[in-house]
Amino acid sequence: MGKRKTAAKPVKKVKQKLDINFRCLFCNHEKSVICTMDKRNGIGDLHCKICGQSFQTAINSLSHPVDIYSDWIDACEDLAEDNEGTGSAEENEDQANDQYDYSDDDDAPLGKIRAVYSEDES
Repeated sequence: MGKRKTAAKPVKKVKQKLDINFRCLFCNHEKSVICTMDKRNGIGDLHCKICGQSFQTAINSLSHPVDIYSDWIDACEDLAEDNEGTGSAEENEDQANDQYDYSDDDDAPLGKIRAVYSEDES
C-alpha cells in the first residue's frame, strides 16, 4: 500500500528589507547617507559620511529610514524652488556685501562722508 497524499507546505513569503543607506544629493556618492531613527524622541537623523551633510525631521512609530530620506529630498526641492527666482547664491551674496555706490564719482563707501579741505582758506 502507498502513503497518503500530504498537502504541500505553505511557501513563506520573503519580506524585503528597506534600505538604510542612500545616495547623497550633494556629493552623489552611493550608500554614503546613513539614516538613524530615535523613535523614543520622535527624531529621524540623516548624515552623509563623505560630505557631512545632515538633516533632521520628525518621525512617528510607523516611519522608516526611507521616509526620512524622502523628507530630505522634499525639503531640498522646496528650498530650490524658493531660491529659483532670486538668482544664484553667489549673486545674492555679492549684492548683500556690496557697500559701494559705483554710480557716484568718488569712491567713498556709503554712509561715510569725505571732507574736502582746500589749502587757501583764510
